[in-house]
Amino acid sequence: MKRLLPIILSLLIIGGISPQALARTKARRPNIIFIQTDDQAAWSLGVSGNRDAHTPNLDRFFREGAYLKNAFVSTPVCSPSRASLMTSRYGTELGITDWINPNAETNLGLSPDFPTWPKLLADNGYFCGLIGKWHLGTQPQFDPAKFGFKYFMGFRAGGTDPKNPKLDVAGQVKQVEGFVVDVVTDDAIRFVREHRGENFLLMLNYREPHAPYLPTPEEDWTRFKDLDPNIPFADFPDLDLPRAKRLMREYLSSVAAIDRNAGRLLAAVDELKLRQDTVVVFTSDHGYNIGHHGIWHKGNGHYLTRAAAGMRATDPGIQRPNVFDTSLRTPTAIRWPRVIKPGTEIKNTTTNLDWFPTLLSIAGVRLLPNLTIRGHDITPLLKGRPQRQWNDDLYVEWSQHHYVQTHLRMYRTPEWKLVRDFLNAGKDELYHLKTDPDETRNLIADSSSALIKQKLQVKLLAKMRQTNDPALKFVK
Repeated sequence: MKRLLPIILSLLIIGGISPQALARTKARRPNIIFIQTDDQAAWSLGVSGNRDAHTPNLDRFFREGAYLKNAFVSTPVCSPSRASLMTSRYGTELGITDWINPNAETNLGLSPDFPTWPKLLADNGYFCGLIGKWHLGTQPQFDPAKFGFKYFMGFRAGGTDPKNPKLDVAGQVKQVEGFVVDVVTDDAIRFVREHRGENFLLMLNYREPHAPYLPTPEEDWTRFKDLDPNIPFADFPDLDLPRAKRLMREYLSSVAAIDRNAGRLLAAVDELKLRQDTVVVFTSDHGYNIGHHGIWHKGNGHYLTRAAAGMRATDPGIQRPNVFDTSLRTPTAIRWPRVIKPGTEIKNTTTNLDWFPTLLSIAGVRLLPNLTIRGHDITPLLKGRPQRQWNDDLYVEWSQHHYVQTHLRMYRTPEWKLVRDFLNAGKDELYHLKTDPDETRNLIADSSSALIKQKLQVKLLAKMRQTNDPALKFVK
């Protein structure tokens, strides 16, 4: 073979294909930067219409590519959502249905037996790095390296301190000085600089804007400390409005810290002349509520009312498990300069399950035969090709076992949403989204809506059977 190599190279050159050209062809596979925030709502950006937000960098980024205006997650809490993102499978299929408590669930995590898109990218020549939050298991069997990440710097559990955090650096946990949002961005920029000569995947998982929101860097807090912010659902009965406003100020300052740092990373990509050859995705692990529906947090929300003041957040009496759109919809955009037309807006329903086939398609990696995935390749949407057969329905599952127990299952169309709780009688919900997009009027007992409820129920049960949902045993 060694004797044949010079001959092969000569023939390539004679044929007009130099070894340098071959190398450039390989390099044309785009780099991928996947930015995922924690607990960030779709309503938290200026580009989404929030006048209180300060997100100039993200607003610009969302206009430079495709803004996915109806991007949802499959479960409205962190660990199962992140597991679904990695595998394109539902949490019940993975054995992860609620956030992983590293103290009480030490042996719970994402099994490496499930294929993941970072591992498939690594197997096809990408150098993969993960910086920031993992939250898919803390034990060695769940190490990020088993999922294709040759580099990891961050934290394996669900959270860390916003300032002077304890991080896993070079395999050792140590305290690092500075705000974690700045620290992980510094490392992300260093990663891009070091690997700019090869195809890379950088997954940057910020802890922000997860509570506690403060402290944030002074430059991000000053703008909001005296703000009188708008609070949605301000007329919700007994809403603790002063507390909601304080939380909103703190939350928006944390979002501003993300924006500033995302801007730094994007500027580094431009400085290194990688913009044209780098696909950048921005999204979150789920949505969020501050006053919406009278609650605080995400799918495991609890009431933000005066009656709840002073009660522990874990108290079952104030829990409001939910699959409201505000808990499910994420701020999501993708920039792919060689393909996506700037200013593209996609109104079709997409989910975090879709990133698996989409990113592999972008990288030119074929799916394994007989591979079970639940998502769909959205590259036709990104390229502006009309998809008449695109299914805009959404199926969501949420089995909560921390604080309270539920088996919430949801089937949503662009017009209607049905929510069933198979563990708690009297908790079902039905909303007519076309006339009630804020989900304020539960029509589950409305006789005039019985037929649509029945049709959605059939579709919901079909999804549960497709995934062999453990909650099927509670269906009556």
